[in-house]
Amino acid sequence: MAYGYDGWPKYVSVAERRARAAKAMQKLTKKGLKVEPIETEGRKIARTFWGEAWCDHLEKFSDYENRLPRGRAYVRNGSVCHLAISEGSVEAIVSGSELYNIKIDITPLSTKKWEKVREQCAGQIGSMLELLQGRFSDNVMKIVTDQQSGLFPRPSEIKLACDCPDWAEMCKHIAAVLYGVGARLDHQPELLFLLRNVDHETLITTELDVTSAASRQGKGRRLATTDLSGLFGVEIEETAKAIHKKAGRKKATVSKKAVKKTIKKTVKKKSTAKAKKKPFTPTAAAIRRLRKQFGMNSAQFAKLLGITSPTVNNWENSSGKLQLRQRTLEALTHAAKLTPAQAMRRVNKP
Repeated sequence: MAYGYDGWPKYVSVAERRARAAKAMQKLTKKGLKVEPIETEGRKIARTFWGEAWCDHLEKFSDYENRLPRGRAYVRNGSVCHLAISEGSVEAIVSGSELYNIKIDITPLSTKKWEKVREQCAGQIGSMLELLQGRFSDNVMKIVTDQQSGLFPRPSEIKLACDCPDWAEMCKHIAAVLYGVGARLDHQPELLFLLRNVDHETLITTELDVTSAASRQGKGRRLATTDLSGLFGVEIEETAKAIHKKAGRKKATVSKKAVKKTIKKTVKKKSTAKAKKKPFTPTAAAIRRLRKQFGMNSAQFAKLLGITSPTVNNWENSSGKLQLRQRTLEALTHAAKLTPAQAMRRVNKP
């Protein structure tokens, strides 16, 4: 660092800092670093739901409210030269008087909190697009942004480190990176879930658990024919019409009892046919057993199924039957038919 005659660090203009930073980042790129700078437009750092929610959440804490503003100018003028988000970690390089390295560790979201969020949001998020664009009800917004039990980390779950000479726990370089995370979530909101080590796909449940659906109807209550059609894939109404048509030709009267009996047989036949397919039963124990049977770690097993490692870990730490998307269940069912050698060949296939 250069110093002036008065002993204070020599002033370096923003333009000069940028030029120096650009040269330094080019060198790092040649060494193999994938440089991911933070770029903002205008004075607003974040513009989408997830980006704004991240910034708003941090600004609510008294620990940060007086320190965060120091980083706004830095992130706006492009001083965050590199910011990479990974599982439970943010690594960044910020241009100041020199280039400073920042490391922020985020505690993974606890299984208990994640299960509560999933339970409260069940059936309220229609698609992945709605989730990533933040297009959902006020109720869901309130759940995911709750200061105590939502998706965003509390100060006690954030560990900060910067190699600059500033003695403060949160220097302006760290503050710039925290705002930079909000700007990055504008374009890649899925990184929030990676940062908290949870699988965002599990917030979207499109499958229907027949057992739970039936239990919600209440013990002893009868399902409407439309419900039976949806649950078992049986054309109930057409079956009844066919019976009446046949009876009309014979000039006979078909009782309601006969119709119900025929429907019952049809439903049973369809259910038996489905049962013969024997799909993989997705429980934590079954998934763990299958992975160990293949001799794979979480990353290898995730690659086999086309999912992420955090997803596998969340499955194995869950309890009871898992509610999975149809394509994921099909992938598991197909994988369960493979031998360990076949499974490993698929993982190692380039």
